[in-house]
Amino acid sequence: MNKSKIVRLILGDQLNINHSWFCEVNNDVTYVLMEIQSETNYAQHHIQKVLAFFAAMQQFAAHLKSLKHQVIYYKLNDKNNLQSFDKNIQSLINTHGFTHFEYLLPDEYRVDEHLLLLTKNLKITHRAYDTEHFYTERNELGNFFKGKKTYLMESFYRYMRKKHQVLVVNGDQPLHGQWNFDGDNREKLPKNHHPIAPLLFSNDVSEIEKEIIEANVKTIGTVNSNNFIWPVNRAQSIELLNFFVEHCLALFGTFQDAMAPNEWSLYHSRLSFAMNIKMISPQEVIEKAIEAYQKAPDKIQYNQLEGFVRQIIGWREYMRGIYWEKMPQYAQFNYFEHHEKLPDYFWTGKTKMNCLKNAIQQSLQFAYAHHIQRLMITGNFALLAGVHPDEVDAWYLGIYIDALEWVEITNTRGMSQFADGGIVGSKPYVSSATYINKMSSYCTGCYYNKAKKTGDKACPFNSLYWNFYDKHESKLAKNPRIGMMYNVWRRMQPNDKTELLTQAEYYLKHINEL
Repeated sequence: MNKSKIVRLILGDQLNINHSWFCEVNNDVTYVLMEIQSETNYAQHHIQKVLAFFAAMQQFAAHLKSLKHQVIYYKLNDKNNLQSFDKNIQSLINTHGFTHFEYLLPDEYRVDEHLLLLTKNLKITHRAYDTEHFYTERNELGNFFKGKKTYLMESFYRYMRKKHQVLVVNGDQPLHGQWNFDGDNREKLPKNHHPIAPLLFSNDVSEIEKEIIEANVKTIGTVNSNNFIWPVNRAQSIELLNFFVEHCLALFGTFQDAMAPNEWSLYHSRLSFAMNIKMISPQEVIEKAIEAYQKAPDKIQYNQLEGFVRQIIGWREYMRGIYWEKMPQYAQFNYFEHHEKLPDYFWTGKTKMNCLKNAIQQSLQFAYAHHIQRLMITGNFALLAGVHPDEVDAWYLGIYIDALEWVEITNTRGMSQFADGGIVGSKPYVSSATYINKMSSYCTGCYYNKAKKTGDKACPFNSLYWNFYDKHESKLAKNPRIGMMYNVWRRMQPNDKTELLTQAEYYLKHINEL
């Protein structure tokens, strides 16, 4: 019987060197990785995002070769690159006589559908494997909430902690007596507090940048390609993880919601890109954090650790589960029927609103913003401005280095824009200037006055906030988490209401001038 000649596809977000595929070398197996325009062009990505993916893919392929695996690598501008997974795979089968095709299950619905269609049209046998990365199976969340009308992340988080025995005692009880210490994790950065400088790498990706320019790939943002700061291999990813647990974890929880100009990294791990392309696993990240806490419980308080663990084993896995349970319908949800375009300054950062200017310019410079900047600055404003969820999705998916649709769309269309009507979040996350001032120092020195609701230089967030609640009262008034705001609105004097709505109408009409 003839041996199978196998070709295995590895996607750019599947760089898991610890996968069982790589346990032994088999000369009848060839791995293929592709830089293709169908992936660079489905959204307008940040230049740093494209560079990071390609650099990591090239280093992963080189590592596989060093381990004696057979590897075929398509660079973006290779003459034989047909610029799509299906065409390149079919060409390889025809050229090399492969008799069997294998791939790892994609994390994105779009790619999953593409590969299912590819295998349907193949004339050779095929098989798909798990990526061996996540704590959960694709359908695990759907099964957990089967028959329930509402999903609650906290319930899923507790289930995950028990199932995987993370921070539990006696099998099913939370360490230190409670599951969630989020109430301890909402401090503003003190005035004279200077966070530790972030660990930055110095990778030379200038040759890859030349390829991208030569291919006319349209990108956003800026980069110094001779001094690229993000991790592009497993060793650097582990170095970043070690830096986080040693220098940042002790204050991570306390300041995880804080915002300050020129402090783009704070105490965040910035491991999401490395995890999302699987250079490191969520399991080893959590284990390393727990180990650091156990070694130095006097230095790292438990609330810091629990908040970090919750982001990974709770929120990250929860969002992935929602994605696979609700796609493709999820991408069409528009609960508030919003239809406006994103303001022009989302692409430039040129706005008089200090909070938006800082969050957007930081995103353009570093391809990164932390979760509260995304949720309560850019996302908050987009929701108050009535921007179509498609516009918001495309911006978030493009601008952030860690943005892959499975994690981006659930956070954006769901958590940030409430376009899913409450599947992910129990209320819309909107705020006036009060919250922004409470959690940041952005309001200091801003052109607009945080205390003014109407009139000259009144902060746009204030009138847009009340305009949002007024406009959507029929959909939100019965929500128990925001009923108090409607009580406040109803008690306002009619003239005050009119002034607020008139101010909001003016700002919405002149949105690009703010």
